[in-house]
Amino acid sequence: MTDLEFDFLRAYLKTRSGLALSVEKRYLIESRLGPVCRRFNLASLGALVTALKGTRDLAMERAVVEAMTTNETFFFRDRTPFDLFRDVLLPEAMARRAGQRRLRIWCAAASTGQEPYSIAMMLQEAAPRLAGWQVDLVATDLSTEVLEKARAGLYSHFEVQRGLPVQALIKHFEQVGEQWRISASLRQMVDYRPLNLLHPFDGLGTFDIIYCRNVLIYFDAPTKGDVLARLSGSLAADGALLLGAAETVIGLTDRLMPNPDHRGLYVQASAARAPVVRQAPAGILTPVAAPLRRAVGL
Repeated sequence: MTDLEFDFLRAYLKTRSGLALSVEKRYLIESRLGPVCRRFNLASLGALVTALKGTRDLAMERAVVEAMTTNETFFFRDRTPFDLFRDVLLPEAMARRAGQRRLRIWCAAASTGQEPYSIAMMLQEAAPRLAGWQVDLVATDLSTEVLEKARAGLYSHFEVQRGLPVQALIKHFEQVGEQWRISASLRQMVDYRPLNLLHPFDGLGTFDIIYCRNVLIYFDAPTKGDVLARLSGSLAADGALLLGAAETVIGLTDRLMPNPDHRGLYVQASAARAPVVRQAPAGILTPVAAPLRRAVGL
């Protein structure tokens, strides 16, 4: 791969996915796009560049972007954002929305589904308190390939071992050969949709809680600022945004501000106050009275 070809691919990926690759990441392009070349019967990365510059092949373009996308995820990843959801965000959102009896939650970088399914498990745990509520759990990702896996809800033994309590595996999964499939009731709770965060997403509507974790780290500062500003536009005035531990809004947008009590939690800068902390008993998964259904009353 020549320097010109490398520069083209860097710019190509930046434009289509927001991925900002430094010159030290040249090896990453070579290792991840090699299989794409073989898949489309191209002799080299140079041939791939020529093809991308030529007649548009949507399947090839999608394959290039998805090959470079990092899809590292696991159930209840980093744990704290999920404890925060159970103990603070969900109770506070329910108190604020008691009149409407509707909640909207968005996982903006859902990958293969472990994050939204982790939230779905906690919503199912809270089903007795949510009786009669409409809960929309929307999950989006750039990659259609990972969304297909998420919708199927089928995971390897290694994947269900990562972060998932044993009692949750027994309760919510069934073994299918050497894999594990999450229950149909949990799969039905999540509305998976393809979405590129670089593109407009105001059509999704307004959300009470947004998880956008561990994706902004791959963007440059202007792209981060743009995405954060638009996330603010999709967040309710009293809503909550959760970012990854290595991510922040500071220096990137003045529309959002950190909640001083909880690392990784952000609220609208215009909000009159931060969410009130209400601690709930420890423990993540307890028996529920009935399954929660997405977008219908309980």
